[in-house]
Amino acid sequence: MADCLVIQFAKAPVLGQVKTRLQSALSVEQCLQLHKALVQYTLSGLVKSAIADVELWGSDEHPWLRELAAGYSVPFRVQQGEDLGARMQQALAEGLQRYRKVLIVGSDCPQLDRDYLIAAIAALDDKPVVFGAAADGGYVLLGVTQPDVPVFDAIPWGSDRVLPQSCERLDSQGIAYTLLPARHDIDRPEDLLHVPAVLRESIGVNDGC
Repeated sequence: MADCLVIQFAKAPVLGQVKTRLQSALSVEQCLQLHKALVQYTLSGLVKSAIADVELWGSDEHPWLRELAAGYSVPFRVQQGEDLGARMQQALAEGLQRYRKVLIVGSDCPQLDRDYLIAAIAALDDKPVVFGAAADGGYVLLGVTQPDVPVFDAIPWGSDRVLPQSCERLDSQGIAYTLLPARHDIDRPEDLLHVPAVLRESIGVNDGC
C-alpha cells in the first residue's frame, strides 16, 4: 500500500455558481476567474510539492477540470454523495483502500504550502486525524488514517461551527487528532487580501481589494 494521497476537491467552474459570497466585491465573471485561478494554483502547488500522490476530484464531470488534471498528469475523479460531508467521507474511504494516509484539501486556500502539507502528513504518524484549521471556523485540510471518523453527519457546512463541532465529535468518542495553525480560505470580500498578488492581477483586482 502506498503511503499518502492528497485529494483536491474542486467545484465545477460555472458562471454565477462559484464564489457567490464575493459578488459584493467582484463581478460574476471575476468570481469565476478567481475560482479557476485558485483551483489551478492549488493543484500546481500540490504537484510541485512532490511529497504525495495527488488526485483532482470535481463536483461533476466538467471538461475544464478534466483538462486541468490531464495537464498536470494527475487522475481526475468525480465526487459522490448528497452533501459535502458524504462526498468527503466517500473520497477518504476510497483513498484508504489504496493508501495508508489520505488528505483532502479544498481549492480555496492559497496558503497551503509544502511545509504545511508535510506537517499534516507527519501528524498522521502519531494520531489518526489531522485538521488544518481555517480562520473562518472551518478547516482547509482534513487527513485521516481510518475511514470511520465521525465528522461528516449533521455538520453545518459553511458555518463557523464546522471545526468546533468536528473536534467535539472526536473528543466525545476518544479519537485523538492534531490541529494545525489556521490558514485563510478565500470566501468573503475581506479574504481577498490573502489572494496572492499574481492571482489578483490575473482577474483585474488591485492590491487595495
